[in-house]
Amino acid sequence: MTEQAKGAALATRDMANAIRALAMDAVEAAKSGHPGMPMGMADVATVLFGEVMRYDASAPRWPGRDRFVLSAGHGSMLLYALLHLTGYPGMTIDELKNFRQLGSKTAGHPEYGHAEGIETTTGPLGQGLANAVGMAIAERIWNARHGELFDNRTYVIAGDGCLMEGISQEAITLAGHLGLGRLIVLFDDNGISIDGPTSLSTSEDQIGRFKAAGWNTLAIDGHDMDAVRKALATAKADDSKPWLIACKTVIGYGAPKKAGTAATHGSPLGAEEIAGTRTKLGWTSAPFEIPADVFKAWRAAGARGHAAREAWEARWNKLDGRVREAFENPTAARSADVNAPIPPSARRACGPRDRLKRWSRRSRHSSAGRRISPARTTPRPRRRSRSSKVILPAAIFTTASASTAWRRL
Repeated sequence: MTEQAKGAALATRDMANAIRALAMDAVEAAKSGHPGMPMGMADVATVLFGEVMRYDASAPRWPGRDRFVLSAGHGSMLLYALLHLTGYPGMTIDELKNFRQLGSKTAGHPEYGHAEGIETTTGPLGQGLANAVGMAIAERIWNARHGELFDNRTYVIAGDGCLMEGISQEAITLAGHLGLGRLIVLFDDNGISIDGPTSLSTSEDQIGRFKAAGWNTLAIDGHDMDAVRKALATAKADDSKPWLIACKTVIGYGAPKKAGTAATHGSPLGAEEIAGTRTKLGWTSAPFEIPADVFKAWRAAGARGHAAREAWEARWNKLDGRVREAFENPTAARSADVNAPIPPSARRACGPRDRLKRWSRRSRHSSAGRRISPARTTPRPRRRSRSSKVILPAAIFTTASASTAWRRL
């Protein structure tokens, strides 16, 4: 390795250690939180945000940006540290110091709307992965309508807990079936849950599981930045299927006594362990302080997509205004349909709302108008009427109207 390459490797390692330091400092200040995941996935996140992902921190709502979903939302300090370091508006160092405090933007789990750069709320495990599949579907729909203007990728960091949840199976099966090749999931494969080793509750082969669902898969060392780069390049070069990249990591990476254990999962490291971590990582800065050269490198990473955004916006502005409005306010096109009054004929057929509740289960009514009781094996005698109408409980409909009304429910 040349001296220049060594210098670059050291710089990116320092960028990753900045995430680790902010994570352990914020959790320690709050006396609550999950420092282990951010410390374990800092190397992967540094390559993703520092070199690969398309975004411009100064324009967080750029429609052409890549999306990032932290499905393992308990490790929220990973995302908050990235947003601060890359320069997202409003994510100040004071917000990190107020981690998990009432009224702060830095909630225990990322909340959509609290801060720019949080693409979706990720509290319940598995929710973020499912939402990311929806985002990947949306990208394919807009790409089909308007071509390469919409070609963003969706990146996800998911943990063991996300993949244990039932919703994850539904999501990955759908993604594989639809061939959502611009969806890339980075699995934090650290083998630790909040209770201890994941072997306490699961022995599932996640690589085999995703392959069976129609995904491409890779397994790498999550602390080898070159391996992370190569894996992401491979995934971007083949978008025929979605990708799972299993990143073998050490939870609480750098902590001298607690790394690799559940002790770093959901509790502060403690002053003694933090001091030892600083020594082991060679991190000499005080809590919540980032060396100027490291901070500068991160801000440069956050501005890396500026030119691409301007070029994209020049093409975007050439689109018909109605197309732009439909993207920015997708429900507006449907608002007339949603808010349209019910036609009088439908109102006559359906009757008052309170009456509909009494016959909403069609299985209890025969086509002749008899009510079948679950406790009876034979129908009650039909009530006779002089009119041509069929009598239903609490409402009278013509046979045709009843049928029509049901179809509209």
